[in-house]
Order: sequence, then C-alpha cells, then structure tokens
Amino acid sequence: MTEPGQPATGQPIHDAAAEAAAVAAPAAALDAQALIRGRRQWPLPKQADPNAPLLVVEHLTTRFKMAGGSVKAVDDVSFTLNDGEALGIAGESGCGKTTTALSLVRLLPANGRIGKDSSVKLFGIDLAKKSEDALRRYRWREISIIFQGAMNALNPVRRINEQIAEPVELRLKVNKADAMKRAGELLELVGIPARRGQAYPHELSGGMRQRAMIAMALACDPAVVIGDEPTTALDVMVQAQILELLERLRRELGLSLILITHDLSVIAETCDRVMIMYAGKVAEEGAVSVIFRTPRHPYTQKLIGAFPNIHADRRTLDVIPGSPPDLRDPPPGCRFHPRCPFAMAVCSVEVPPEVTFADGVRVACHLYPGGSDGVPVTRPTKDALVQPAADTGLGAGAFGDRDEAIDELEAAVDPAPSHLLTPGHGLTDDHSLDEIQ
Repeated sequence: MTEPGQPATGQPIHDAAAEAAAVAAPAAALDAQALIRGRRQWPLPKQADPNAPLLVVEHLTTRFKMAGGSVKAVDDVSFTLNDGEALGIAGESGCGKTTTALSLVRLLPANGRIGKDSSVKLFGIDLAKKSEDALRRYRWREISIIFQGAMNALNPVRRINEQIAEPVELRLKVNKADAMKRAGELLELVGIPARRGQAYPHELSGGMRQRAMIAMALACDPAVVIGDEPTTALDVMVQAQILELLERLRRELGLSLILITHDLSVIAETCDRVMIMYAGKVAEEGAVSVIFRTPRHPYTQKLIGAFPNIHADRRTLDVIPGSPPDLRDPPPGCRFHPRCPFAMAVCSVEVPPEVTFADGVRVACHLYPGGSDGVPVTRPTKDALVQPAADTGLGAGAFGDRDEAIDELEAAVDPAPSHLLTPGHGLTDDHSLDEIQ
C-alpha cells in the first residue's frame, strides 16, 4: 500500500525533484561561467582549459625561513573560487589570510617559499609550477590586488593616471596614449573625474586613493581581484561607499573577488562564501548564509560571538582567551585546542580531518569526525577534557571548573539543533543577516 506523500514506486515525491535539480545545477553553473567569461575584453590564456573552474587551490603551503628555523604561515589550505563569486577570508591577525592570497601569485618576501605539493590552478593552469618570468604574465592581467594601505602602495612622486596606465602598457602592450585614455575611463568607472588623474596621491582623500587603487586593479580586466582589507583605514561612511563600489563592479564586470578582512559584517554584506582561518589552517568554509546563522567550529562561534548585534539584547561580547600560537612551534593536534572550551583529549594529539556536509560547509574539528552528519559527537566525559597548564588560563581552564565546561558542552550538543549559536548571538540572527545582505 502506498504511503501518504509517496508515489506508487514507494520513493518520496521530493526525490525526483532533487535528482532533477542535481542534474540542472551543473548546466546552470556552466551557463553562468560562459556568460561571465564572455564579458572579458581579452582572450583566455593559451594554456587555459575553457571548461575548468576559475581558481582551484589545493594543499597550499607557504614557509618563511627565519634565523631560528622556519615558519609555516599557510599549512595545507584548499579552496575553490568560481566565476563571479566573492570569497571572504577572515580570522585573527597572523592567521595566514594575506599570505594565502599573496601566495597565489607568489608575491612573497625573499625568504618565502611555496611547498612543492601546492597547486594553484587558474583556468586549469597550475601557477605554482610556473617560473618567475612565466608567472609575470598572470600577475595583474589575470589576478590583481587592492592593497590595504593605498598611500603606501601608490608611488608618491607619480601622478595617479600614470600609475593606472602603467600595467596597461606593460601587460597588454598598449601604447601610452591609449593606456592614458584607459586610465581616465577607469577613474570615471570608480567615481573619480578623469581630470583628477593629474593629481598626486597626497592630493587625494583616503577614499579617493582607495578608489584609485581599485581602478588600478581593474586596469587589465582581470578574472580575480584580491582585496587585502581595502576598507580598514577608512571611516565608516567611506567604507560603505567602497564596498558598494566593489559590489557594483563585481556585478557589472563579472569579477571574482577574494576579500580579506577582520570585519565579519563586510563579509556578510559583500561575499557569497566565507573561509575562516586559524594559525595557517582552514577551520571552516562554506556559504555566508549558512555559516553566519549556524556556525559549527568552536572558533567560528567565538568569532561571531565577539561581534556586536544591534538587534539583540545588550550582552557581554564573547572573548577568546589567550593568544594565537607561535607558528615556529605550533601546538600538536588541533591548533585551536589550547583555547577551545570544547577541547577533548584527541584534540591535542591528532590533526582534525576536514569534513564536508550536505549543506556544502567544510569543517576541521574533532566534534565532527569523518562521516559526520553535521551534529557534534556525544559530549566528552570530564576525564576527556584537556587540562591546560595552571598558569595559562586557556582551554577548559577558562571555565570556573570542569563541571561548568561540561555544562557548556551539554548546551552545545543537546538537543541536536542547539549545538549551533542561537538567534541573536553575534551575526546569527536571521533578521540581522537579512538586514546586512
């Protein structure tokens, strides 16, 4: 006998719709990819695979040689960036956000090296295997950067239009007159009158200098633009204008954006996906709408909890005890375990595996072992909690006692849906996120 809500085959009605959606999704993605790439002013690189994803980064590792050893600033980082997509990278200072972005085109200090197993594929072309001379063809022409401090990034003794025209001349082999014309058009595009291109950097306001940096980043019509905290040194009103400009340009030009920032509200407003980094590794990555409402990794929860929510009741903001580890000698196992209120014995021994859930979120945490369905494992016993040194004040020691830590764990995993932050906690309130987006 057929059950209510099921067809005669005995399969749920929604199975057919789900299968149809699964088949249609790749085709829609390819159509969107073709549309965005059709806007390019210049052809794809000769070695490009037209059917390959825009950017696929796998096992990216970056080391810096120091007098007393080496620092692994980026450790086995992987992610994908699709055409027209915006990816936000967030985390505390020193977590590897900027180094990850600069490693894509090897804009590193002389003591920086990328691991031999690292792969950075742009249109299917592995940039990590390119020589320095071969890589220059892709810098600024395919991947450009909006640097954090425009005043420091711009040449103080050259006019703005000359600096914008320079990459057009060098990368696209355009004569100077046409390059200067292009510079004027780009200034107009970012909201600066073309005549102001005759000014020197010190003659422009901070917001105008940042707009000029954006114009320079767009000079060669790149496929990927990296924004390294482009709004950090600006006041709130100018920040809003710059973010609105970036969003408009991304929509109109089909740009793909990697946005590095400490400000989670900036990511909520401008990005499709977010990647949370801690101590050189990826803690959590997925859609903004999912992670901000239902963060799984304890570090992500703490970050969001430390952000004020104007729609929630007044409360004390969350605090992450201690400091990020010294990457010259990182802690064994999970690098967050000395500061994690949910730390278990296994956390100090084994590196947590990355687990991807049905909603597309990827998490590296022992609360979610391989094959997890997205709900944390049964709470650890009191004896399983890590006991940090008495004078550190970190990890479980941040609680008044171990019973308090267990109470926190129980609130996090029982019942199942409540392991996630509740509405009103940080940016997880649906109303707050909808207002921002």
